[in-house]
Amino acid sequence: MSKKKITVPQIRERKQNGSKFAMITVYDYPMAAIVEQSDIELILVGDSLGMVIQGCEGTVHVTLEDILYHLKLVRRGAPNTFIVGDMPFLTYQACESEAIHNAGILMKNGADCVKMEGDVYAAEKAAAVVKAGIPVMGHIGLTPQTAASFGGFKVQGKSIDSAKKMLENAIAFEKAGAFAIVLECLPTALGALIDEKISIPTIGVGAGLNCTGYNLNAYDILGIFDKFVPKFVKQYKLLGKEILDGFNSWRNEIDSGAYPMREHCFNVSEDEINALRDSL
Repeated sequence: MSKKKITVPQIRERKQNGSKFAMITVYDYPMAAIVEQSDIELILVGDSLGMVIQGCEGTVHVTLEDILYHLKLVRRGAPNTFIVGDMPFLTYQACESEAIHNAGILMKNGADCVKMEGDVYAAEKAAAVVKAGIPVMGHIGLTPQTAASFGGFKVQGKSIDSAKKMLENAIAFEKAGAFAIVLECLPTALGALIDEKISIPTIGVGAGLNCTGYNLNAYDILGIFDKFVPKFVKQYKLLGKEILDGFNSWRNEIDSGAYPMREHCFNVSEDEINALRDSL
């Protein structure tokens, strides 16, 4: 039996009935195909691909075309999984019409909703996108697109003023019509307070124990991306080392003659080869 895709109303209901859900970040067909076979309900095609896939220091250089490319790959691999398309830097901040236009492009290319990160100002753009009939997932806390203004990738909401701002941002996204909101790198107590004060599901990325959903990156979970491992990540496998061992084993077998063996080769009849030789 094929997987049945979760819907926006069903995601909202998870908070009301107390059940949890998971969102995993992947960027390609093979990973998406595995998620499709799993119990995970949502996939995020995130602009974190700038760091994880492209090897850059941040996410601001990621373009809409980058997201579209990976979104199409993931949709092919996971036709029955709910896919969140990330809206990259400067695809929605300038004006409402641009936000609607670019969100629509993501929806036309396989997204089930779009994710928009930021503050009250970004929530204003989110409201316009929602009014256009496009589901929006908000994102507050550590927002990588504006990490430079925070002084880097740091936990947010540790002071009273910062915590109040985070709560205001969450309420603004809820009022804008967002159906869920990602809370990234917030103290546990603040994450719990925000979850208490808003009616939509919160999705924790290092935001404590009280969220309805949780998001991690597949490359982090599996130990493939090891440039840095955030505190909120639990590594369930260390595949990076296993992959490296596999690469080196193959290289060593080339030297030893263990690869390739006859079973790795294709055959043709001796008569055909002799005919080829005679024709030369």
